[in-house]
Amino acid sequence: MYSVFEDLHTARSLADTLQAVADGMVNGLGYKLACVNLVRPDGDLVIASLAGNSATEAQISGRVGSRASWDRRLSMGEAWGDLRFIPHTEGWVLDEDDVPQWYTDGPAPRSEDEWHPSDRLFAPMYTPGVSDGSRGELLGVLSVDQPRNGRRPGPEQYETLQSYAFQAAIAISGARLRGNMQRALVRLEREQQALRASEESFRQSFEYAPSGMAIAEMGGDQHGRILRTNDALCRLLGRPASAMRRYSFSDLVHPEDIATLLRTSAEGGRAELRLGRRDGTYVWVSLRNSVVADAADGPRFLLTHVEDIEERKLRELQLAHRASHDSLTGLPNSAELRSRLSSRLCPHPPTSDEGSIESPATAREGGRGSADHPVAYVPSQHAQEQGLDFHDEPSLHDTFQQHVHTIAPDSEPDDTAKGLAVLFCDLDGFKSINNRFGHNAGDAVLIEVARRLSRQVRDGDTVARLGGDQFVVLANGIGLADAQDLAVRLRGEIIQPFRVDEHAMRVGISIGIEWAHCGMTVDEVLHSADQHMYVAKRSQNTSISGP
Repeated sequence: MYSVFEDLHTARSLADTLQAVADGMVNGLGYKLACVNLVRPDGDLVIASLAGNSATEAQISGRVGSRASWDRRLSMGEAWGDLRFIPHTEGWVLDEDDVPQWYTDGPAPRSEDEWHPSDRLFAPMYTPGVSDGSRGELLGVLSVDQPRNGRRPGPEQYETLQSYAFQAAIAISGARLRGNMQRALVRLEREQQALRASEESFRQSFEYAPSGMAIAEMGGDQHGRILRTNDALCRLLGRPASAMRRYSFSDLVHPEDIATLLRTSAEGGRAELRLGRRDGTYVWVSLRNSVVADAADGPRFLLTHVEDIEERKLRELQLAHRASHDSLTGLPNSAELRSRLSSRLCPHPPTSDEGSIESPATAREGGRGSADHPVAYVPSQHAQEQGLDFHDEPSLHDTFQQHVHTIAPDSEPDDTAKGLAVLFCDLDGFKSINNRFGHNAGDAVLIEVARRLSRQVRDGDTVARLGGDQFVVLANGIGLADAQDLAVRLRGEIIQPFRVDEHAMRVGISIGIEWAHCGMTVDEVLHSADQHMYVAKRSQNTSISGP
């Protein structure tokens, strides 16, 4: 008997344990036929093992009975402790349920204590480990038949069967637990192998990627600090990996691109900016961030992909420069001139008693204005045509609240007011150079004229080539006397001799000055300056418009 209990707890697998349970009832408890019905996850019971009759085992092993039918069986008959005995006098009722069963032949019993072939004895198994002594969940049911002594079990036998069912439940639960643990260990090992393979794949992809890669801290006091870089990024920036760990990208970015970097979101952000090389130069890169986690709840890091876009960016800048600059002189062309002039003008001039609001940018440029005189809101032509008022154009209202009106200085020579001067310049005698020395010489003169004009203006002023031998200078924040002095300097610079291919040649210059102010269109400003230039050409003097 003790060997039977020992066999229950030494079986290695769940299947072996279930078969050991069935065999123990036949070999140790004295029954000719025994069966283990095991509860499945869906609640029904399946015949998991059978011992004592190979033909019966082949016939019903693996068949399923519903939980409802089993609950009905366990509520019938006589309760022998936890056991259920259903005598043959009641057993005919069980023919109506779906529980798989077998039939045995034999003579009718001669006395009441003999076993009838249709008697049934069930030993429920419950999950162990309930601390308060109550039953756990139903684990399965042991079914036995044909006691070898031919008699119904007495108190000693059914206590033994009940104890055996208890030990069987422990053995089956333990086997299940071991099986689950083994499967979990196998799954964990596979996951760890997959993780190691993934980490190795990431390491190789990171280290040998053709473009730059970096891992940086995310969050905390050290947010953005570079933890690891690949060889491609070190080569791109000319910095060793050990030195890169002392920086964050904010330390390496071009000062003008700091705002671009800050606008880039930490997660999934991207930007095009310049990073500093070790030699002090900068390279254009495309910087893209993604977030990686060290574990499910572990720290997160920024994985930054850095792609060299220097050639593409230079081509874009060159194309943009060509679109906005004269191909011969390199000066801003007519379209760029109009754009810069238009950005300073609006179609709504201030009234005489309003003045203008001076922004910090205008103050730096020498503009005039007063916070005591706010800009008046003037509805647009579209708004006037539609009958809209101030509140119907909030976006325009906001725009004009921020706009600083450009105004013309007063006509008095000693007036200290400053404005935007537009100097329209036309070369005198240039056509004869083309006719006498050829267009190559003419082009050389135009290039030198552009250089001389640019040399005489301040940083921030604009010298543009309008076309042919006509140039325009935009000088913001200057007064009447300043504009006249500038025109004198420009004329003095241009009338100096030019030397082209060993030939000395001269050109003159006529300059007309107009003051751009809001309420004028770009065409009106340029046309007016052009008219003043023609007046100057006829008088060989500089013509300056009034207010």
